[in-house]
Amino acid sequence: MNTGLDRADFLTTTPSSTIGERLLAEHYPGGQGRPLQVITDRSDTASVTAALQDAPGVAGVGAPLPSTDGRLAKLDVVLTDPPDSEAAKDTVRNLRETVPDATFGASTASEIDLADAQSHDRAVVIPLVLGVVLLVLIALLRALVAPLLVIATVVVSYFAALGASWLLFRYVFGFPALDTQVALMGFLFMVALGVDYNLFLVSRIREEAAHGDHRAGVLRGLAVTGGVISSAGLVLAATFGALGVMPVTMMVQVGVLVSLGVLLDTFFVRSVVVPALALDTGRHFWWPARRIEAPPAKRPREVAHH
Repeated sequence: MNTGLDRADFLTTTPSSTIGERLLAEHYPGGQGRPLQVITDRSDTASVTAALQDAPGVAGVGAPLPSTDGRLAKLDVVLTDPPDSEAAKDTVRNLRETVPDATFGASTASEIDLADAQSHDRAVVIPLVLGVVLLVLIALLRALVAPLLVIATVVVSYFAALGASWLLFRYVFGFPALDTQVALMGFLFMVALGVDYNLFLVSRIREEAAHGDHRAGVLRGLAVTGGVISSAGLVLAATFGALGVMPVTMMVQVGVLVSLGVLLDTFFVRSVVVPALALDTGRHFWWPARRIEAPPAKRPREVAHH
């Protein structure tokens, strides 16, 4: 699975600006249209320029442009490869090691920093979200096994939807890669929606199982909530699917991913996987609780007689 769209692939259409960039790439060095900008001390301009010119992947270095206070100088560096390519990113990483005291910006350098920031966000946000949701489920269901199984089904359905979406993007839509923001955005949407539906189901199973037989409670809870959850899932899938007609590639990818995830969660995870796990684990589904307390019965209101 490839991640990181080129600028030319940000839109599903081909505007004139994309055509112009392709013409530049065909007849000039790949980075001519969007040169890399390097900021350095003006006193180091000569040595930095020489180091940049000798580095592989550099087609040329422009004349230094001094800052208004005369302390700094800006160099426009044209790379041999297109600025969105992996080769250009490798060149910039090498240049940062070659000239560690210089500051790199614009074009490829910005994309590298953005990708690194998003990778850090995924590493922090995903475990944090799962941890918070798990604590909420434990508090609401007063159990450990059921919340862990619910979280596991949501995570598995997310990766299944991500894989199915990639097949559609690659072989149906013709997208060369996933936008770097799609994975995290899709995860947040699917966790929120998937846990919501599963919590609705499991809470009803708990209420039904409290009256006696666990198996009967699972089947009754599934039957009672099935129509509501299925209808809500169809509405949400259709809503997110509407993003598929937008001209922005990232929005199309988010819409398709979340729509597939909602349908998978609604008609397979919620209808088959979660009830099957509840039946297989039996009363251990509610561990460590030894017994499930039935909700207090509602007392009928007394009607005043005149």
